[in-house]
Amino acid sequence: MGVLERSHLTIIQEVAREGSLTAAAVRLNLTQPALSHAIRKIENLLEVKIWRREGRSLVLTQAGEWLLSLANRLLPQFELAENRLQQFANGERGTLRVGMECHPCYQWLLKVVSPYLERWPKVDVDVRQKFQFGGIGALFSNEIDILVTPDPLYKPGLIFTPVFDYELVLVVGPEHPLRGAKFVVPEQLAGETLITYPVPPERLDIYTQFLQPAGFGPRQQKQIETTDIMLVMVAHGRGIAALPRWLVEEYRSRFELHPVKLGKKGIAKQIFLGRRETDEEIQYLRDFIECAGSPSSACRQLSPESGT
Repeated sequence: MGVLERSHLTIIQEVAREGSLTAAAVRLNLTQPALSHAIRKIENLLEVKIWRREGRSLVLTQAGEWLLSLANRLLPQFELAENRLQQFANGERGTLRVGMECHPCYQWLLKVVSPYLERWPKVDVDVRQKFQFGGIGALFSNEIDILVTPDPLYKPGLIFTPVFDYELVLVVGPEHPLRGAKFVVPEQLAGETLITYPVPPERLDIYTQFLQPAGFGPRQQKQIETTDIMLVMVAHGRGIAALPRWLVEEYRSRFELHPVKLGKKGIAKQIFLGRRETDEEIQYLRDFIECAGSPSSACRQLSPESGT
């Protein structure tokens, strides 16, 4: 049996990800015959069948599935190691990779990133939203360095720090009958069209903390990716939404929007930043969390120490 190499794992991952040899060959900068030859070579070298044919498709065998899970764990760590070493070689401090599990948090994040970049001129910030294993898995697999989430999942090896408090509110347009209400109860939304981000209901607070415990749901749910379009729809009476109060207040100068409390007590939430315990000594990462929990002016006044 030959030696398993990183290039083998890359091929296995790309073929599985793209679903066809043609698309995988393009991603790998190979011709399709060259990729087919590489696949046969890997199987001969490892003395195990990794794929089987089903019609015109290649399907992973049990051994192939195991190798794919190995590739998904190891390849991001190779990438991280190479990036860090390149940064050291170039005299840079690094790149902070921020993962987002909070769709409406981009406007908040901009207010943090701008003063942070002024404070750390040799650090870049990369924001990612799609992960192979979800946000928590992305931290464990080194796809990201910090996870922005309103719903922390505490696991050994991870630390979550609350950095921002907010209230989740219902958002309605100027002609909506709930405009001006002190609060709403779940049954009042039973006939409504609820506009949400493209997130499963089990990860939306409007469902888990408000509607589902009372046994109600909206008449219809529409999913929209962008905050601007969502709020334009709400302002024109095409539905309602549930968003942070601070975000609604920021958009009220552009659209006529009316926030309404969800229930008598409202729904209080926090934004958390998650990180790996093993990264505690990386100062530019620690300072990002400090900046996130401080006013912008306070972040600018901090002076970074030397080293990483």
